[in-house]
Amino acid sequence: MITLTDNFVKRLKELRVEQKSPDLMLRIRVDGGGCQGFEYAFEPDTTQNDDDQLFEKDGAAVIIDDVSLPFLKDAEIDYVDDLIGAHFKINNPNAASSCGCGTSFSV
Repeated sequence: MITLTDNFVKRLKELRVEQKSPDLMLRIRVDGGGCQGFEYAFEPDTTQNDDDQLFEKDGAAVIIDDVSLPFLKDAEIDYVDDLIGAHFKINNPNAASSCGCGTSFSV
């Protein structure tokens, strides 16, 4: 349901070492707001709640709550490092449009 890219896996493993937190996961949440109506929130976390879904690849994990999950169905979680900066990126097939920075979207 959620795809994690090799670049994402590599970066999350680097963050675990940098932060000395071997259990570090990335929590992704969809909130109302942003210039398109919804926005992504990324937070480091070490705890999976009862209402979270866990997605793993090669030891790297993303946790998404049940409310946010329908907005992210079949999305790809990536990490990019390009001229505008390094950041986590969501390639979301459910987004009808998104803002230029990629953190806000509409359905």
